[in-house]
Amino acid sequence: MKILVTGCAGFIGSHLCEELLKEKHNVVGLDNLNDYYDVTQKLNNLKILNTYENFTFCKDDIVTTNIISSNNFDVVVNLAAMAGVRYSLQNPTLYMKVNIEGQTNLLQQCVSKKVPHFVYASSSSVYGMNDKVPFSEKDSIKKLNSPYAASKKATETIAQLYNQLYGISTIGLRFFTVY
Repeated sequence: MKILVTGCAGFIGSHLCEELLKEKHNVVGLDNLNDYYDVTQKLNNLKILNTYENFTFCKDDIVTTNIISSNNFDVVVNLAAMAGVRYSLQNPTLYMKVNIEGQTNLLQQCVSKKVPHFVYASSSSVYGMNDKVPFSEKDSIKKLNSPYAASKKATETIAQLYNQLYGISTIGLRFFTVY
């Protein structure tokens, strides 16, 4: 299979890419290498991925990329995002642009190119101020507590919409603390 993984230089993205590469999939990794996290670590992750013959790296941004339109992917995995609750409180517009517009851009290209499967990163932050513990996917999401959480909840709603309108299989992963 040919798989696009956005956010490929990050912790989760690089590990996912490596597993897919070991399974002999052709992986195209996209990352804008922003400096929210240590760029040196991202470059080190890319060094490992570049040792695989079946890996191709593209430095690009999910908000503006046309990579799906110019390729034939079987699966798109969107792990690229602006992360972090605290920083989102200071930069809400950035979070809405990258997380919501970026994912919508990718989904729209998937529709145009008939990509059947779209997997994306959401966050446990969408549970916000819910009192019930442990959380459940069936819990009502009523009280978000940050622009980051709002942007991730919006990406879930948009993915569900694209599934309903266009039949794209969408899977959202609500990650908790990864480390």
